[in-house]
This record gives sequence, C-alpha cells and structure tokens, in this order.
Amino acid sequence: MSSNTPSYTYEQAGVSIDAGNALVKAIGPLVKATMRPGADGEIGGFGGFFDPKAAGYKDPLLVAGNDGVGTKLKLAIDSDMHDAVGIDLVAMCVNDLIVQGAEPLFFLDYFATGKLENGVAERVIAGIAEGCKQAGCALIGGETAEMPGMYAGGDYDLAGFCVGAVERGEQLTGDRVAPGHILLGLKSSGVHSNGFSLVRRLAEDKQWRLDRPALFDSDRLLINTLIEPTRIYVKTLLPLVRDGLIDAMAHITGGGLLENIPRVLPQGAHAEVDADGWDQPGLMAFLQAQGNIEPGEMARTFNCGVGMVLAVAPSKVELVRTRLEEAGEDVLAIGRITEGEKGCTVRGSQGTWSAKEDWEAVHLG
Repeated sequence: MSSNTPSYTYEQAGVSIDAGNALVKAIGPLVKATMRPGADGEIGGFGGFFDPKAAGYKDPLLVAGNDGVGTKLKLAIDSDMHDAVGIDLVAMCVNDLIVQGAEPLFFLDYFATGKLENGVAERVIAGIAEGCKQAGCALIGGETAEMPGMYAGGDYDLAGFCVGAVERGEQLTGDRVAPGHILLGLKSSGVHSNGFSLVRRLAEDKQWRLDRPALFDSDRLLINTLIEPTRIYVKTLLPLVRDGLIDAMAHITGGGLLENIPRVLPQGAHAEVDADGWDQPGLMAFLQAQGNIEPGEMARTFNCGVGMVLAVAPSKVELVRTRLEEAGEDVLAIGRITEGEKGCTVRGSQGTWSAKEDWEAVHLG
C-alpha cells in the first residue's frame, strides 16, 4: 500500500463499531431484566432462542406482529424525550397480539440512526425493556444500525417484532360474536401512537407552547400529555381471555373506532357505538377544538379515549367489568352488536358516522 495513499477507516465514514459494542454492553442488564420462562439466553449472538414448552404451552399456535411508533418519534426527538417511545413500540405490537388471544412471548427491536449516540439509544432501549416487562415478554435480541447519510442529525427510527402463542382452539377470531353482544371500552392513556402527523401539524400551525401547562390539565405540561406512552393491556386481559370471558377484541389504532372494530366482527354483525356514553378526555376535546376536526374525522383518526374494545356476552359483562376494574382498568360501556352489514356506526350528539366492511366512512347526519 502506497504511503501517500490515506488509510480509510469505517469510523471516518461515520460508523463506530466501538460505540455499538459499548451500547450492547450497556443494555445487557436491561435485556436480562426481561427474561421469562422459555427465554434465558444472552444477547450478542446471531439470533435468540425461545422454548414454548418451557413457557407452558402444549400445542401452541404462534402469532406474530410487527409495528413502529410513527411520527410520534419526531415529537420525542424534537423534545429530547426518548424514555417512553420504547414503551410505545412494544405496546403497538403486543396489544395486537392479545386481541387474538395470544400471550406475547418474545420481542426484537430495530433501532436505526445516522450517528449512534449511546445516551439516546440507551434511553430508547430502556423504554423497550420496560414495555417488555409490562407485557410479560422477553427482549431476546434486536439490531442497532448506524447509517450515515440516511438520517438527519439526531434522527432515528424504530421498529419492533413480537411473537406470541395461544393454545390451538383458544384463539380469538371473532366467530363467537353475535347480535346482542355488549361492547366495553378500556380507557386509553392519551393519543397512544396514531394520529401524530395531525398532532404535529396542529402544534406547528397553532404555535403550541409544549413546555407550558396544558389548557385542559394545568398540572401537566402539554408535551407530557402528548408523549404519554401507549397503554399496554396484556396483563389485565390475558387472564380473562384464558377463562373464556371475552369473545373478541379490537386494538384502536390507525383508523380509530370506525375502522378497527369491524376487523374482528363476523359477517352479519354490526357495531353500534354510542359516542355520548363516555366523557371525551380533555386532550381529545382540545385536539378537536384546535383543529376544528369533524366528529367523523376524530372517530377514524384518534382513539377518542378508548384504547381497546371488547365484545362480551351479556351474561358475562358484570364479571368482566369487575375483574378488569380490580386489575386497574377504567371500563366504559360504549355500545353493542346488532344484526346488519359488517361494519361500525358511531352515533352521538355531534352526528352519526358509519364505516362499512370496505372501510369507506360515510356521514349519515
């Protein structure tokens, strides 16, 4: 090699292998704290093992899901609030598994950035570990990608992948739902992780002071109400699912109440939601007022204060309500299942909106 030719290194190109190794060492205790029966390996290998038999399953069906946090990440980055978005990442995956009757078993994450800043990455992964502990699943691995030129300074992206299990024959498919079933809602912890493109647009156009107390809650800064992590419902719902008390569930994510409830209904079942049956949270009322958002748009963009919807047979409603409230959930009676075209109708004093099976939202007056 010519002495006049400069010697290039990976670090000069923007990638620090040492920083990556330091991060793996730093997050080791966080990952270890999420271990559970079936998962007891160390991170750092090429993959993670999980033993369903050790987790207590005899003939399990595996259920897999992956998701991200969306543009809520941008709000977290701009506000230097990285500690909770990892919980959001886990929540978006595990809440999708529990609605199918599956217990989340293990989780893997993908963290990508232009330049690895261990202080930020460690805070994010600490949140992921906390989310896994809340869901009872093991963080068995992941990928940290440092990609110069792909991201603006300070930006990063997150994705998550989760696998769960349910004993064969016990999975929730919605086939047990029938006219007469009652719809119960579990309160959300805030906006959760959907609708933040609109939230951020409002924040910019209306010049919100995120570091000031919220107009609807003087005890909290506006940024804290917006960044509140998605509630994880797994540990409160799993015992009821295993006892056969819930016939279907819908995780209220993108598409809101209108478009998510029909996803778990059989043909001939129509969800009738009474929007006046619960008080709209102050944050949701604030968003609607600030953006002059039509009620139908609210019902298909935000969760409107309901993060999870349960379809329960009338004879089991009081038992389900009691057990969930004892577990710390706020339970709302939000509607019922009627006979009709598969879909959902949201009725309230502000109007009536309906979504048919093909997800086309229609304003009925």
